[in-house]
This record gives sequence, C-alpha cells and structure tokens, in this order.
Amino acid sequence: MKEKVLCDFGERIRQLRKKNDLSQEQLAEKTGFHRTYIGMVERGERNPALVNIKVFADSFDISLSVLFNDKSFEKRLRVAKKNKLVMPFLKWVGGKRQLITEIEPLLPSRISTYYEPFLGGGAILLHMQPKKAVINDYNSELINVYETIRDDVDALIEHLAIHENNSEYFYRIRALDRQEGFVELTKIERASRVIYLNKTCFNGLYRVNSSGEFNTPFGRYKNPNIINETVLQAVSNYLQNNDIVLRNGDFEEAVKGARKGSFVYLDPPYDPVSKSSNFTGYVQGGFGDDEQVRLRDTCINLNKRGVNFLLSNSATAFMKELYKDFEIIEVGASRSINSVGSKRGEVKEILVRNY
Repeated sequence: MKEKVLCDFGERIRQLRKKNDLSQEQLAEKTGFHRTYIGMVERGERNPALVNIKVFADSFDISLSVLFNDKSFEKRLRVAKKNKLVMPFLKWVGGKRQLITEIEPLLPSRISTYYEPFLGGGAILLHMQPKKAVINDYNSELINVYETIRDDVDALIEHLAIHENNSEYFYRIRALDRQEGFVELTKIERASRVIYLNKTCFNGLYRVNSSGEFNTPFGRYKNPNIINETVLQAVSNYLQNNDIVLRNGDFEEAVKGARKGSFVYLDPPYDPVSKSSNFTGYVQGGFGDDEQVRLRDTCINLNKRGVNFLLSNSATAFMKELYKDFEIIEVGASRSINSVGSKRGEVKEILVRNY
C-alpha cells in the first residue's frame, strides 16, 4: 500500500512537470533539489517529507490540495496538526463553538494571514490555530487577558488561585473598576479579575454599564472551574510560538493591513432580533445600527481589495438587507447565554461571505 502511494505521488509530480514543460534539471533548479532526488521521487523510490512536498507544490504554483487531487487535504492537514488543548478559556456572549461545524467547511484552503477584528472568546482563532494572525478587540480588559496569558501565564495561574467563590468576595472584586486605584492594578491582577468574574458571574455574561463598569451579578455556582491550567498553558504556548499580533482598537483599523490572500472573520455584536434581546454591553457605548452599516461598508472595501471575508450575525431583515449583495447562508446556532433561561436554545443566524 505504501509503495502504491509513493508511486502515485511520484507519477503526479512527473505529470505536473511535463504539464509545465519542465525537464528534471529545470525542476531541480526551481526546487533546489538534486536531479537524482527528483528522479527517485518520480519513480516512487523516495518518500519526501512534508516540507519537501510543500516545495514541490510551490514550484508548480499550486496548493497541496491540487497537488494531491484532494480538495480537503489542506483542511485535514490543519486539523491533524492542531493542539486539541488550545480552546476558549472564557464563556463569551455569541461565542462560536456551536457554529464551528458550520463555519469550518466555508474557510478558504489557503490563508496567508488571518484577521479577526472582534475576538471575544476566540473560538474560531483557537480552533483554526493559524500561524500568522492579526487579532483585535475593542475591549481593553479582554485583550489584556490574552496578552497576559501569552507573556506571563505562570504568574496568572498563581494569582487565580487566591480567588474565593463567595458573594461578598465576588462583589468586592467586581467593584474594583469603580475605584480610582483600578488603573494601578498590574496586568496580571486585571487579567485574573476578568477570568475570575467570568467563571463566577451569572451565566458567564461579561457585561458593562454606560460607565464601563462590570455589572453582572454573582452566579452562585458550587464548583466553578476558575483555574483551567492545562488550557491556559496550551493557549499561552500557541500565542508565544506563532506570529500572532494582538490589538485593542476599532474593527476598521484592525483590518487595514489585510491583502489578497488574507482572510478576515468578522463576528461583531449581533443585531438584536428584538428590543428585549438587545445585548451589546461587552464594551461601553454598545454597537448600534450605524456601526453595523459602517461594518458593512468595511466588508465592501475588503471585497474591492480582493480580501476574502466571512461574517456572522443574527438573521434579521436588517442584516439580510445590508448584505444582500453577498452570499448569505442561514444556519441554526445553540445559545446558552441569555438572562432569560427559556430563551436559550437554537436561534437563526446568518453567515455572509464574498468568495
């Protein structure tokens, strides 16, 4: 069986070489391999390493999927190389863990740089685990958590151990952002506070009031998993060992560097399906209709620049009208974060793409 695979691959290289009107000597010059090595590969006598297979693909200016005549090859390769311990460490409003099976088949097979201007809980980033990414969120406390996990995860884990799971302690920690001394907290103390509040507040709902103060009540959980050390270490390792740029700013500014070959995933605060469901409180000021229109205009600009994008939002008439010039895919998603328990469950959402 192994010999057949080698022969099939070698024959594929020979066919592509002939198709491109190249001699073995010319292919050797393009790849940097010795002519003898190329001959052995074509005859099925050598099993090239993955890095060499990639060199062959690049020399023919094709993807690995095309090289292997397998449209899903690169996606399956990405899955095989992923660290399954790298996963969201926060519960987040609108988190995309429930939509990964819908989103993954829609992802481009080749991405030079991954952009995500609304990071939130990071479900898509941490599932894809791209080697090069520009990540942004307007919530400065959230970005500080990611930076601290990347730069000082051991100290963060140590600090998380001091927290207590009781109402009095919770409200004391919650009240810190109402005090003048809040700005003097270290990055570790701030990150630890966010994770603690997220794990112990009601339904994991990160919400701030008009003054930017965290205002979700105590959740009264018996044994909240405040310290998920294994996951935090895995995420830290991923952020440290890849080219991941973390930013804290406006979504439009965050994607200005995207070029053809880049891929942008946009997961903004959702357009409310009703007034009672309107939740945009993860940052001070919210995200209203004007911002949704500005985001649509940003997508139009990305499209003009030849940048592939995928956007998720609620399946409202307003959203469908905004993105009517792009492909709209309606999907069902499970929602576990809602202040009203009866309103948790499957909801309709849309995925919008330009490719």
